[in-house]
Amino acid sequence: MVNKKNLKINIYYFAYGTNLNKKIFLKKFKKAKLVQKYILKNFKIVFRTKYVIPDIQRNLFSKVQGLIYKIDKEIEKKLDKYENYPRLYIKKYFTYKKKRIMFYYMKKKSALRKPGGYYFRVMKNGYRQNKFKLNI
Repeated sequence: MVNKKNLKINIYYFAYGTNLNKKIFLKKFKKAKLVQKYILKNFKIVFRTKYVIPDIQRNLFSKVQGLIYKIDKEIEKKLDKYENYPRLYIKKYFTYKKKRIMFYYMKKKSALRKPGGYYFRVMKNGYRQNKFKLNI
């Protein structure tokens, strides 16, 4: 039996990469609530695996543009499946305004790839939708 009380717990999620595309993200995760834009400092966006999937890695003086969403446990479980957690991505956290913010971080740091293909197109559309500067 599902404990409905646990589904109501607010979780804050930092979206980057393809999840910046609000049309696609909000279609998949209808109950997610956009909180604000956010710049994650000392990280940069990179691409890995043969599928050229976005990831972030620590990089002093770099920054990753993203969105903070408020989600619940149900959405988190769907995101886990979508992000292939814990096989491909693991969860990391940072604190902002006394809130614990979760983001996905690629577990195995494979070789870097040149941006391109489907994931990059989806991500570029997300950058445009959010009026972010594409600096990759």
